Parts: sequence; C-alpha cells; structure tokens
Amino acid sequence: MEIIKYPSADKWQQLSQRALADKASEVKAIVADIIANVVKGGDAAIKEYEQRFTGASPDSLAVSDQEIAEASMLVSDELKEAIETARKNIEAFHKAQATEVEVITAPGVKCIQRQVPITKVGLYVPGGNSPLFSTVLMLAVPAVIAGCEEIILCTPAGKDGKIHPAILYAASVAGVKQIFKTGGAQAIAAMAYGTETIPAVYKIFGPGNRFVTEAKRQVSEGNVAIDMPAGPSEVLVIADENADASFVASDFLSQAEHGPDSQSILVTASEKLLEQLPIEIERLLNVLPRREMMEKSLSHSRMILLHNDDEVMDFSNCYAPEHLIINHSDAWGLAAKVKNAGSVFVGPYSPESAGDYASGTNHTLPTSGYARTYSGVNLDSFTKKITFQELTPQGIASIGRAVEVMAENEDLHAHKMAMTLRLKSLEQN
Repeated sequence: MEIIKYPSADKWQQLSQRALADKASEVKAIVADIIANVVKGGDAAIKEYEQRFTGASPDSLAVSDQEIAEASMLVSDELKEAIETARKNIEAFHKAQATEVEVITAPGVKCIQRQVPITKVGLYVPGGNSPLFSTVLMLAVPAVIAGCEEIILCTPAGKDGKIHPAILYAASVAGVKQIFKTGGAQAIAAMAYGTETIPAVYKIFGPGNRFVTEAKRQVSEGNVAIDMPAGPSEVLVIADENADASFVASDFLSQAEHGPDSQSILVTASEKLLEQLPIEIERLLNVLPRREMMEKSLSHSRMILLHNDDEVMDFSNCYAPEHLIINHSDAWGLAAKVKNAGSVFVGPYSPESAGDYASGTNHTLPTSGYARTYSGVNLDSFTKKITFQELTPQGIASIGRAVEVMAENEDLHAHKMAMTLRLKSLEQN
C-alpha cells in the first residue's frame, strides 16, 4: 500500500488513476471480438463462452420455474428475512423518488412532466467472488416500481450449471421472471442484440469487471442505452485524528474483498492516523479470509496525507469516488462540500456495507471518476421524462407575441405562422 505525504495539487490527477487503466486497449479488443461472435453465433456463442470462462455447460440458458422453486428451499429463513428487510428499505427509498411536475407557467399555459417507464430493461448481476444477490434487489426493485414491462436478468452460473440460490430467491422476491445463465461481456452483448433465447432490451444496468464495463461502453454506441460505466469498485475514506482506526481499516478491507481490481483510498490531515492505519489493517487481515485477494487490492490502494480539510475535500472531488466515507468530527460540514461522489456515508457509524445492502440507497454507482458526470442508479434511471403542454386561448394571448418575435428572429416563418393564425382566430372571436 502506497503512502504519499503532502503531494502538490499538480500530482492529484495522477494519484486519482485507477488500477489496470493501462490495459484498456487489450480489454477493448477482447470485448469487441466477444460481441461480434455473440451477434453472429447467438446462443451457441454464449454457451461456448460460458464453458470457456466458467466451466459451465448449461443445457438451457433460461432458468426454469422449477429451479427458482428449488432455490427458495435452499435459502435459510435468516437470509430470507434479511433480504426482505433490504427489499422494503430499497423500495421505500425509491418509491419516494417518483415525481410528476405540473406547473402553470403563464396564464392559460399548463406544462407537465411525467415519468414513463422504459419498456425493456436488462439487469446484469456479476458472479465471480461473491453471489451478489444484493445487486438483484438494487436493480430489480426500482425497475418494478418504475413499471418496466419486460425485465430480464443475466448472471453467470457456476461450474455445476446452477445459479446461486440466493440470487434466484432475491430475483423472485423482487419480481423478475426472466433469468438467464450467462455473464461477462457475452451477457451484455446478448442483452444488447438478442439471441434465440435472450431478448434484446433498450437499456442495460449493472456493475461488473473491466470486461463488462467495456462491453457496456461498446454496445452503448449502438441503439441500447446503459446506466453508467460501473467497473471495479472503489472507496475513498476521509478521516481525522478522532476516527477509530479499526473502523477505517475495516472500511478499507470491506472494499478490498470486492476483488483484486478494487481500490481503497485514505485522505487525511492526521499524520497520527496515517501511522496507525497500516498496523490496524494488518491486524484485521489476520482474522479475515480472502487475504491473498485483498492484498492484491491493497497493493494499488493509497493513503494520502494533506495539509488541511480544504485540501482533503478538493482531492476527494478530484478523485470522484464511487463510495465516499466521511469519518470526521465535522462530517456534515465536509459533506456539504462534496461535488463529485456516487454515494456518501456520513459519520463513524455509516459503513459502506450499510448502503451495499440494507439502508435503502442504491449501490449501483459510477466508478473510475465517472461520478463527476453520472448519478448512481435510481428510479429515474428506469424511466424517461416526457413533457406535455396545453395552451388555452388565454395561453395563446399570454405568450403568443413572444413566440412570434422569437420565431421571426430565427428566420423560422412557419413557426411564426402557427402562432399568428391562432392569435388572429382569437381576434375574430
């Protein structure tokens, strides 16, 4: 783990580089080849990639009702209760985001904005190191609330050809009825272009590794939209001398166990904490599994010492983290200065894991600095905003002359005519 003390501002951009960015061209070529093969080969290409990458040889890519029923019996009551707690909180937070705007902008002029669901959406849930049934809830619950008519879910099966039962159970609880056994770039290609079994969708959601992220980027250049670029996970922790070092260390390690490409960053003005943290990380590593993988993540993680809290916040906004934890005696004061972040965890008792699972906020968030321009997944992500307007005769009288003048000055005379005819009709009446 790299320790950097008092870097000058002209070095911050370099320090904000994510892991494995140097392999982008190699990943791009591999993904392009996978997409082309799926477009050409359909289901057969999908099955070939599943065999190559996961060792699975599914007879059918579609998950059957029987498999879903069997999965439910394999999930413990305790986990079912936890999943339901998370589902309710996610549902409550996302239902509150539903809005319809209706405004009288001028006498006789009514303008409305309505949320209309995207008809067909595809949800991607990664496999790999962990069965991310929480991601199923994060994507499916708002999709159902939004009213999307067709919701499909793709997730890789294990070598035995089966999907983890908790993923299938969470999908069932959330209301997803079409589930397919495929992952990686091939799953993104299938949802973008369709195969004999997997229907094409209008928008693709979900996190993934660099291959999934690149696949989403490439297919988004066609007719399918994506939620955001969401690659390897990351956290930036802001902490001061009052922070419990074990809390900060546990936040570092919870991020590190996402995968070897994950990155954890500490930004602090406390040299004392900077000295304590490596010791505390090593102590906690000794009681956790997956040490080897977490050490790979920690190898490209950083601890950065800056002069004061203003520099700390400026660096954080430069880095634009997916997850931002503010474990600081003036946490809300610093939170008010956040400009770029996917999701913010305020105070010592707000670990990232709360948002990852059950607080209610969405954990599908922009990574790799995209928090400068993208929001995390929310109800709006599954809808389009359509505007409506209705003008009465009073409305024509209110804004008609302004429309005529603006149209004439843009040299758009038919536009002016459309309003002029209506104004004259009022004079005749």
